[in-house]
Amino acid sequence: MLKKIFIIFWRDVKVSVRNFITLYILVVPIIFGIMINVFSPGINDTTVEIVLLKGENPQQSDYLKQFAQVELLDSLELIEERLRKRDHIIAILPGVSEDYYILTQGNEPDYIVDYVKNLATFEHFELSVEDSMAEIVDLGREIPPLKKLMVNAGIIFISILGGMIIALNIVEEKTDRTIRAIHLSPVSRIGFIAGKSLMGVVVPVVGSILLLMITGFWEINFLHALIMVLTSCIISVLVGFIQGINNDDLMNAAGNMKLLFMPLFGSIAAQELLADKWQKLFYWIPFYWTYKGNDLVLSGQGDWLDIMTYAGIVFGISMMVFFILAPKIRKGLG
Repeated sequence: MLKKIFIIFWRDVKVSVRNFITLYILVVPIIFGIMINVFSPGINDTTVEIVLLKGENPQQSDYLKQFAQVELLDSLELIEERLRKRDHIIAILPGVSEDYYILTQGNEPDYIVDYVKNLATFEHFELSVEDSMAEIVDLGREIPPLKKLMVNAGIIFISILGGMIIALNIVEEKTDRTIRAIHLSPVSRIGFIAGKSLMGVVVPVVGSILLLMITGFWEINFLHALIMVLTSCIISVLVGFIQGINNDDLMNAAGNMKLLFMPLFGSIAAQELLADKWQKLFYWIPFYWTYKGNDLVLSGQGDWLDIMTYAGIVFGISMMVFFILAPKIRKGLG
């Protein structure tokens, strides 16, 4: 039985490699990981940008680089041209004497202008961090919030892509007129479903591990992460079967799978933007609980009870969906 399931799985792997859409889905986790590393800021990164005259005061440049992103240009004309661009960059330029003045475009937020003024003042009086009376309190957050959010969303997104591969492979079977041949083969219907489901599980598991490793989440509990990924795959696998059975075109199947993106991103927006009183409206969405569980895993704060609670809720919702969709799947494979 297991050998037959593996044969079906291996056939899907070979078909997926030949299909551009599924081949693209297989490399999406790597693309996600690279993009997250490039675009997500560090926990201590600043978004304030300052432009200086190149070579005018190297000591000033070194000082300001501790607290802002510094850009050096060769002439005043280039600096003025740079200030006219759409971002909020501010120039600190030498005056007629040893003083400096701040040049802005005029539409920068006041808090950025005030911040640059303070930096220029501190540099002028040669003040350092040690001279400050302020105390830095560490709340234990070591992971950039935006990076954690993007990785969390990426893991759930990859689980949906696993279901999309199932849908595309079933459409491929229907196109080749081989899906009804299971009734004449030694493979049972359950074995066929299990073999087809493997792609929807293996791809999210491998993709999620690659995404976590590329983005630097080496110290998390990977067993907790595996549990959350496996439970989140159930809905995607079920929807993948339904879309594969109900569609005869690859593009239609892939397009219909995108309907899962709405509850996915809605769940993320609800937890990140909405007040607690609105959270109950999203309890029925399994991605809502998956996101909460993944957040604990990525933060390294979740214990076994927390993870099993969220995974159990996702599994319970998935089982209810299974009992609703199972008759349609059996009929479509009949």
